Amino acid sequence: MTNTLVICGHGMVGQRLLERLCEEHASSFSRVVVFSGEPTPAYNRILLSSLLAGEASEDSLTLKPDDWFQQRGIECRSGDPVTRIDRGAREVITASGHRERYSKLVIATGSRSASLGLPGEGLRGVVGFRDLRDTQTLIELSQKHRRAVVIGGGFLGLEAAEGLRCRGMSVTVLHRSRHLLNRQLDRVGGTLLAEALQQRGLTVRTGTTPIALLGNQQLRAVQLDDETLISTDLVVVAAGITPNAELAREAGLACDRGILVNHQMQTSDPDIYALGECCQLGRETFGLVEPGYEQAEVLARILSGQDTHARFEPSVIATRLKISGIPIFSSGQTEADDNTESVVWQDYETNRYCRLMIRDQRLTGAVLFGETSDGPWYHDRIRHADDITEYRANLAFGKDYCNAAA
Repeated sequence: MTNTLVICGHGMVGQRLLERLCEEHASSFSRVVVFSGEPTPAYNRILLSSLLAGEASEDSLTLKPDDWFQQRGIECRSGDPVTRIDRGAREVITASGHRERYSKLVIATGSRSASLGLPGEGLRGVVGFRDLRDTQTLIELSQKHRRAVVIGGGFLGLEAAEGLRCRGMSVTVLHRSRHLLNRQLDRVGGTLLAEALQQRGLTVRTGTTPIALLGNQQLRAVQLDDETLISTDLVVVAAGITPNAELAREAGLACDRGILVNHQMQTSDPDIYALGECCQLGRETFGLVEPGYEQAEVLARILSGQDTHARFEPSVIATRLKISGIPIFSSGQTEADDNTESVVWQDYETNRYCRLMIRDQRLTGAVLFGETSDGPWYHDRIRHADDITEYRANLAFGKDYCNAAA
């Protein structure tokens, strides 16, 4: 059998794996074949919100031109997803019926918008926001309709809401938690964000839960748990993600929420690996691209034979984003506990906010709103668990003040 590496899925993490394999000169594989359900090779999903807002073109999302794959002998079969893995025959079967034998197999199938489990979720006008097709659908619907409801006040939901607002829609954001971005911000930061977004024209309702989507075949309204009805033409579902683990589960691989892997990204079958949003290490799944990139670096070293003992170790991931032009930064702990002290700095005139969590003279968390230039420096202190005793009094004022005091 030809020594073939097969990759199921071609998102940003799968593309990073290909790039690192090429850099490592992975001559151990005579063929590399990539299958994807999307009609085009990997693109920059982070820019989907910019595309939705009209600030980016589809062409700007392209990560590598077609000839990049051709020059490296990588076979891309876009629009033909793998639908079954036959582990006995060591082959994959695609939607078109194509069969491809593998020596090593990598599953990088990503995730999808989590189902709300609500009546009416199948109505026309209910859309997720995960890929280029979703974005194209939202752009098309925004040209036909004027009202939208976004369910989910995480960063994906807020980016969808802001993009639709930029398209001229009247947008209401519904969020079950008491404050927006509850995984990245504390209560004060989330409240400041809601106020800023409302000043820009969004309607924000926190602490509320939809219980039904109403309509005949076409969506007409959202019913909330307090019996309120919100009339709308469009609902964007952005309330969490579900790992795409079905392919692995049906093949008999060990799965929980995601595909279970070890620190070498290896599944319960030693010749099959998984990485990115579809995989799970211990109890942890991965919804951001940064840990996926770290996994790809590790797996490239293993598959190329450069370092067969390389290990992926989950690390503290920083969240740095702009929503409606408002910079936000978050790393580590976002809420204090019984063993944590907080240092808080707030400027009401400029709407800037900083909260730092400290335990045993070490920084354990940082939440910044409005001014985030010192975020990476705080993130490094959290990751390295530095003793901050020498400059603790200056900590809230950032890197330069702390370096001067140290």
